Amino acid sequence: MGQMIPDSMPAPTMGLKANWATKKPQIDASFTERVIAATGPNANQRLVQVMPSLVRHLHAFAREVNLTVAEWTAAVEFINECGKMSDDRRNETQLLCDIVGLESLVDGITSKMLATSNSETPSAILGPFYRQDAPLLPNGSSIIRNLSPSVPWHEQAVADSAFLTGRVLSSCGAPIKKAIVDVWHAAPNGLYEQQDESQPDMNFRGRFETDADGRYALYALRPVPYPIPDDGPAGRLLGLLDRHPYRPGHIHFIVSATGFRPLTTQLYDDRDEYIAKDAVFAVKDELVIRFAPREGDPNARWSLEYDFVLGRVGY
Repeated sequence: MGQMIPDSMPAPTMGLKANWATKKPQIDASFTERVIAATGPNANQRLVQVMPSLVRHLHAFAREVNLTVAEWTAAVEFINECGKMSDDRRNETQLLCDIVGLESLVDGITSKMLATSNSETPSAILGPFYRQDAPLLPNGSSIIRNLSPSVPWHEQAVADSAFLTGRVLSSCGAPIKKAIVDVWHAAPNGLYEQQDESQPDMNFRGRFETDADGRYALYALRPVPYPIPDDGPAGRLLGLLDRHPYRPGHIHFIVSATGFRPLTTQLYDDRDEYIAKDAVFAVKDELVIRFAPREGDPNARWSLEYDFVLGRVGY
């Protein structure tokens, strides 16, 4: 089942000639509308709004490309494989949505629909490696669980050690006390801790509560680029599309506070060569940041100050 789309797309159908992709079979024009009309009077109202458009687009796509049974079957098995590979540590179906730009698109739509001012920090995709309940740590502490010299990437981690600080503000500029800043990023080897058995649990993850001035502070690392996992169906699809799998170095954040809309976003290090060619199309210019050299701190060689601006709920 997992090999339905290994190295090439399935052949169309026995008997179809070379012009199968352009030939247009005559299909009952009323078929799509009959499917839509089957919706009952007590259906969910959002589905009543959404499903006619979805059905029309799906049917139009199938007609446009002359979708065959073999190809449809392969697609179904492909999506099934994504689901079977997904768990609380990795979401392969979400990764599939990422590489076709769907998550970034709906994130942008949602963010713009809910925004109440132009000052709010732009959102970005959650990504497939978020974990709930990261440890709540004191301001000024580190999300690095192991930085001993025995770690293979110790030297790079020291070179990229960074102090991150900033404030969480409302759209009118007022500091937000007791906001939660949930932060995580990959290790210098490009792996999140749930991908790497050598890393301790919840490595490079932590939550921080802002003080009375709305300020958070923590030690982390400058992020590195890494390939999205290619050992599953999403990775195979990238190969079939002749696309690279790399994401630019980034740090994930979820910032939340009572009375405000939670913000899910990412900050991108401007030194990264993949800024302009992100495999999941999530980079926004407003989220590209620049680290500055840090002096006099034995725990960090770089620093970053970044303020997050949240929109209020119901405005």
